[in-house]
Amino acid sequence: MVRARDLEGGTMASEITFKSKDELTAFIVNEVINTTEALEILGCSRQNLNDLIKRKVITPIKELPRDRLFYKSDILKRKEQVEKRKR
Repeated sequence: MVRARDLEGGTMASEITFKSKDELTAFIVNEVINTTEALEILGCSRQNLNDLIKRKVITPIKELPRDRLFYKSDILKRKEQVEKRKR
């Protein structure tokens, strides 16, 4: 059994349990995206994304030296919010 914890604001928001490493890997491949993928989905500039992060509109799940990782659902949710405002 493999467990992944989703931390939100420093506290555990939820816990997801995977039956195998393969299940965990599939989750990561399908549900975790990097900065470049987030930019493509949002259709915005890197500077705009950095501003959203700075203002805590979007929170990366991991920060690496040259990249960040995000939950795909968080990015899609933000895209939906922006599209609703345009209507």
